[in-house]
Amino acid sequence: MLEVGSLAPDFSLPDENGEIHKLSDYRGQKVILYFYPKDNTAGCTKQACGFKDRYPLIQEKGAVVLGISKDSVRAHKNFKTKYDLPFTLLSDPEHQVIEMYDVWKEKKNYGRVYMGIVRSTYLIDEKGIIVKALEKVKPDQNPQDMVDVL
Repeated sequence: MLEVGSLAPDFSLPDENGEIHKLSDYRGQKVILYFYPKDNTAGCTKQACGFKDRYPLIQEKGAVVLGISKDSVRAHKNFKTKYDLPFTLLSDPEHQVIEMYDVWKEKKNYGRVYMGIVRSTYLIDEKGIIVKALEKVKPDQNPQDMVDVL
């Protein structure tokens, strides 16, 4: 994980519509930047819908949500449409930003070892500084935890 108090690395990634977003575009707002393994899986759906349910409150507190996975733009579009997600999903198929934010790690599942995204969330303040960094978050608790931190 990147250190709290450090400047969040800027990046450019396409959203579910293919439009490019830069982290620096969000200066002046708090950003909940969450990294998740895969669209349309049980945990990732639970986490995304948790952010959706709390999104009006998140906006009231001056923040936006950006979700990043290595899924394609098309997969993000389908996921966002299926669950009516009100926030932006960013596609990082080459996992450049995922690695930049130190969430691409060795994982183990049923004895199998592989590289993948460790479900993690950063809170970035209006000046682009990381004020909270959470690793191995629980998908059903993470959205409320982030609202509490705001």
